[in-house]
Amino acid sequence: MNKKYRSEAFAAIHETMEALHEVGAIGKQTMREFDEACLSPIETFTPEQIREIREREQVSQPVFARYLNISKNLVSDWERGKKNLVAPR
Repeated sequence: MNKKYRSEAFAAIHETMEALHEVGAIGKQTMREFDEACLSPIETFTPEQIREIREREQVSQPVFARYLNISKNLVSDWERGKKNLVAPR
């Protein structure tokens, strides 16, 4: 996954902390705190935005799901607001 950092300084700090986490020097909770501090906020899509994208492409929920390699129930849940879709960083 390609990460977006708030700045180059935050990128350097975060990468150092990731290395420390990998060797067990810091815990999962501390790493989550560094993720929140160093990484750019995640954009979420509203149900209306998801439906708008699907309709713009003129495809049904099952076809949209197949393009994304997910279940049609997940697309339905996104469009009804039962589950959230988070954009990649």
